[in-house]
Amino acid sequence: MSSHDTLEKILEYDGDVMPLTLRLKIALHLLVCGSCSLEITRYEAARSLLKSDFFPPSPELEGIIMEKIYREDPEAFMETSGAISFRSWVIIGIIVVFSLSSSFLGMNFGKIAAQEGSSFLLPLGITIGAIVSAYGALFIGSHLKELSERFRLH
Repeated sequence: MSSHDTLEKILEYDGDVMPLTLRLKIALHLLVCGSCSLEITRYEAARSLLKSDFFPPSPELEGIIMEKIYREDPEAFMETSGAISFRSWVIIGIIVVFSLSSSFLGMNFGKIAAQEGSSFLLPLGITIGAIVSAYGALFIGSHLKELSERFRLH
């Protein structure tokens, strides 16, 4: 195993479980190669330093950096944040509304209303209203910035 391959594999499996054969190959290489062993020692020291509280948290700096990243490429920023796209939310919303409205088409409401009275529609309406309201609230809450920019609500 070459020095480049060794360092690449160590970085690739950082934090993940490495296969036993690969660990043995790397251990053998580090035993023989002093420069790789030194490089790995430095890497582990830097990693432990970054994980410790050596560097105090700086919310101001983090905000400035994230704002600059967002200004350079807002779409890439949204993709890396793991958010569901605006288009996907709309499509899912249409499916939810359609499925809620069409799920009761097979029921004979005339017969049910005759037996139970029309009061059975109240819990049904409350349930559908709650689902649509919750979905709308989640949609607006997760896309507040885009919606305020789109409708100029600054």
